[in-house]
Amino acid sequence: MRQVPARPPDLVWHLARFAAPEDESLLFTSPTGSPLRNSNFRRRVWLPALADAGLADLHFHDLRHAGNVLAAAAGANLRELMERMGHSTTRAAMIYLHSTDERQRKVADALGDLARAELQDNKKPATVRSASGTDLARKAAKGNR
Repeated sequence: MRQVPARPPDLVWHLARFAAPEDESLLFTSPTGSPLRNSNFRRRVWLPALADAGLADLHFHDLRHAGNVLAAAAGANLRELMERMGHSTTRAAMIYLHSTDERQRKVADALGDLARAELQDNKKPATVRSASGTDLARKAAKGNR
């Protein structure tokens, strides 16, 4: 049986204060309890919030973009981003995968760590190991001469 995570206290408070108890009720409504309209939300809530924060020219959808760019930078792979965003195609999710100097540095550092570990392993006394495909091909070629 799947365990349902506990609801954060802020969410419990919001649901008790603003949402109707029915399963299909709206979670976020206008002050009168009706559905939010983009024009009213933008004018009444979004623009004043931007002004209070000292921000300008920021679109609400930019929050989604920023959150998913941060998730990708934190290591979320393409499948995880698709699930987070509800996308069914990789094309839509690829919009959020940006290459940054910092991320390139992390990849290079990780590759360097792997290469150093491999070099250290090769310095250890040789153990019996199977021949590689290249070694087998070279041996066969020498035998055919």
